[in-house]
Amino acid sequence: MDTTVDLDTFSSLVERPDESARRAAEERWQEAERPRGGLGKLEELGSWLSSVQGRSPVRPVSAPKVLLFAADHGVAALGVSRLPAKGGTAARVRAVLDGTAPIARLARRYGAEVRVVDVAVDTDPADFPDEVVTHRIRRGSGRIDVEDALTPEETARAFRAGMAVADEEADAGTDLVLLGDLGVGSTTVAAVLVGALCGTDAAAVTGRGSGVDDRVWMVKCATIRDSLRRARPVLGDQLALLGATGGADFAAITGFLLQAAVRRLPVVLDGVVSAACALVAQRIAFRAPEWWRAGQSSGEPAQAKAYDRLTLTPLQDQGITMGEGVGALLALPLLQAAGDALADEAPQPYVPPAPKEQPKLPSAADLLRRL
Repeated sequence: MDTTVDLDTFSSLVERPDESARRAAEERWQEAERPRGGLGKLEELGSWLSSVQGRSPVRPVSAPKVLLFAADHGVAALGVSRLPAKGGTAARVRAVLDGTAPIARLARRYGAEVRVVDVAVDTDPADFPDEVVTHRIRRGSGRIDVEDALTPEETARAFRAGMAVADEEADAGTDLVLLGDLGVGSTTVAAVLVGALCGTDAAAVTGRGSGVDDRVWMVKCATIRDSLRRARPVLGDQLALLGATGGADFAAITGFLLQAAVRRLPVVLDGVVSAACALVAQRIAFRAPEWWRAGQSSGEPAQAKAYDRLTLTPLQDQGITMGEGVGALLALPLLQAAGDALADEAPQPYVPPAPKEQPKLPSAADLLRRL
């Protein structure tokens, strides 16, 4: 089977968002009868929406989708997370599917659909619906501090699976993706990729992830250090990097981000995992970050370094560290507000409701005459 992916084509396929649409949107803001800059960052977000939609006036966001890539990671066996290495990811997927997870509850509140894509959860694929496992690559991944996460063939398949998901969402009419992940040990993997691409040591990118204590933090830092040694020799080859020290979800998310940019599908990033994948994708197509917005700051040092390199500023800082796309979803109301404020639909004048016909009540004179 062919294990290659032609990454060079993305540089030419990924175009910049429509600058003329952005300028037209900014002119609409300036011409409006309101204080200059009165809507603050909503004005910049509305102009960005115009540019990625390629139209002005902007079309309000009407079909947002929470997209969660799920996978297990071999390094979880080292105890780098407070969540259980065995079964932890599968349990989180089930909670999303049955509607009890926070992301499922919040998505209902904000009117967004939720889709889970299992690419490497370490459980029997029969445990999940067919539409969840249709892009599965394998069960779990290798322990990246001592071995590759994926084979070259699996890496290419995972990357192509992410591209296929982007095509599916674009064809389905999704107009904004709120990107998240589900996976125990994933912040450790993300820190390795960011540390390798930013040229930092392990301590500078090791965060608390699921809320680990100092002892576990030291285990996590040592794991990232050992994994960085394996990552540095393959820094010049992004697919090799994803296969050596990434995982199926990281390869799939990277492929998704690039193909979404090709398909002009805007994406809101969530935590350190999507930030790390965005950093890999930027190395492949330097214009791609213009199609993304950073939903939130999670407090992870690796995420902050990735966003600094991507020149993305988080829209919010609510201290959310759980992943699952929650931080990206909480940015949705801001983007909806920006789209609504700059949309072309003229506000309808207020027409008070017609008064209901009330029964005629006797006047005081009538009452007196009856006495």
